[in-house]
Amino acid sequence: MRRGWIVLVAIMLITSLTACGQGESGESEAKKTVSILTPYLSSVTTNEMVESLKKQAAERGWKTNVIDTKGDVGQLASRMEDVISTKTDAIVIVSTDPNQLKTQIKKAADKKIPVFGCDSGYIEGMSMNATSDNVAMSKMITEHMTQTIGSKGNVVVLTHRPHPGVLKRTQQLDEMLKSQPAITKVTEQQVQVPGPIENARKQMESLLLANKEEGSITAVWAGWDEAAIGAAQAIEAAGRKNILVTGIDGNSQAVDMIKKGSPLGATVKQNFTGMADIVAKQMDLVFQGKPVESTELYAPASLITKDNAGK
Repeated sequence: MRRGWIVLVAIMLITSLTACGQGESGESEAKKTVSILTPYLSSVTTNEMVESLKKQAAERGWKTNVIDTKGDVGQLASRMEDVISTKTDAIVIVSTDPNQLKTQIKKAADKKIPVFGCDSGYIEGMSMNATSDNVAMSKMITEHMTQTIGSKGNVVVLTHRPHPGVLKRTQQLDEMLKSQPAITKVTEQQVQVPGPIENARKQMESLLLANKEEGSITAVWAGWDEAAIGAAQAIEAAGRKNILVTGIDGNSQAVDMIKKGSPLGATVKQNFTGMADIVAKQMDLVFQGKPVESTELYAPASLITKDNAGK
């Protein structure tokens, strides 16, 4: 009888330990892994979003895996397939046109892996995208530019159409210029990424040499701040006056240049940490088995000029 009791106790102990081990394993398995992919980690604003996403994930007990393909979107598609095969719990694409990842987004959806956008775009198969209202921001900065130059003059456009947000801003500019017959678009230049500041500076140096006469360039409309910074640096170095440069993003270097009275006279400040906050919140809902609040959510933006820069 005693021996039988000892055997019974031993069995109960083993069962208890096994259950504990399964519980610990279950808890480990429950820890979510979020894969963050971007081709533009070298960009100040993209890096800000990625760091904020990492912080939000850590606060929720999620693990993160950051992949940067240094401007190579083709490689981004390949790396996204890699993380899908590892059965990651969620994917966030940052500053990326989802149309270039349609196949991978469908594969993720088939595997029931939610895909989120942060300052990207939204297409079918994704859970949602958080960004700024790019049309509204373009209206804001374009109206400021046209008013400042008196609705007449010659404008250089610096853009990067592969980025979905910059594309929308540029398209809105084109639409608004249709109603400004006294404003001429001198040229539209595609700024290379990575290295947008240096590339924009070199392109602007060439444009200034080709347009030496006073008034031949009245303003430079840049689709984002790094392009605007490079253009403003070239204008300042050349000693050219009365050329307004505008940007969009509100990064610290651009705001500092505005405060100092450089050719960079205005930008629209985006709330990049706000975008990351929105993505993290919606991801949390999906992990809980709940629907997202919307497929496209906006973080607020505001106009920055010398009057309010740094305030």
